[in-house]
Amino acid sequence: MPVPTNTLNTTPPTNAAEPPALPEQATAPPPAAAGPVSAKNLPAPAKLGKGWKTYTDPGGAEAGFLGNDTWTRSRAPQQAAYEALPVGCGNPLPTDSLPVPAHVLQGTYRTPAGKSATALVLRFADSARAKAYYTGYQARMSACGTKGGLQVKQLWSSPDAVAAVRSYEAAEAFVEVSTLKGSTVALLAQASTSPAAQTSWARAVVPALQAVIDLP
Repeated sequence: MPVPTNTLNTTPPTNAAEPPALPEQATAPPPAAAGPVSAKNLPAPAKLGKGWKTYTDPGGAEAGFLGNDTWTRSRAPQQAAYEALPVGCGNPLPTDSLPVPAHVLQGTYRTPAGKSATALVLRFADSARAKAYYTGYQARMSACGTKGGLQVKQLWSSPDAVAAVRSYEAAEAFVEVSTLKGSTVALLAQASTSPAAQTSWARAVVPALQAVIDLP
């Protein structure tokens, strides 16, 4: 009788627009760096505004990860890239596939008002893949609309950055800045009760992101 064998699929995922088959594993604290991407690729809090601070997220069962006693943590690339996309929009979204980053690092901050803020650095194998993801991300954000469980309103756009407001039904709104440089996409979002007042802040932080996100 033949001996059964396990056929574990080890093929890396190739489409960031699809939810991962398996969620991120919370069996051990994640590393503070993601390959070559580390805290050096995130803006220092002072660059984001007066009174900003880094925040060491303790994690836990509800958060879905174990804390690592620092403010940065490596993320599973496909899951992080998928979760960054808008979900729950009132309008249909594009269905094209998107590249999966090679490395993803998340950093957590607190604003002067004590609100949560998160930065996500997505490092791709090359600039073409980074641009393809960034373009697909922007297309989905633009298509989302202002109806449904998630509403997206653009604040402004430039050739290398976009600012938008994500508003979740019966929940907080987030001012989100997205930018692209080289082989890296960065997303920086802060919770806000007055997102329209954050337009100038969103413009001011783009140079701080651009200065560090693609450093080797």
